[in-house]
Amino acid sequence: MYNSILPEVGFVRLPDVLKVYPVSRSHWWAGVKEGRYPKPVKLGPKITAWRVDDIRDLIASSDG
Repeated sequence: MYNSILPEVGFVRLPDVLKVYPVSRSHWWAGVKEGRYPKPVKLGPKITAWRVDDIRDLIASSDG
């Protein structure tokens, strides 16, 4: 399902994360702050992304 959205390697921005892990933006950011979701990586002053491997691990751990 999510393989068509997530690249093999690299980073994904929040809109793509939320396509494969459907929660609200506010719920996602609260989860990041509380440590439930992976921490983002700043790629630039206004660019925040997540490592694809971290998102795949999150999905795999929630499938169980």
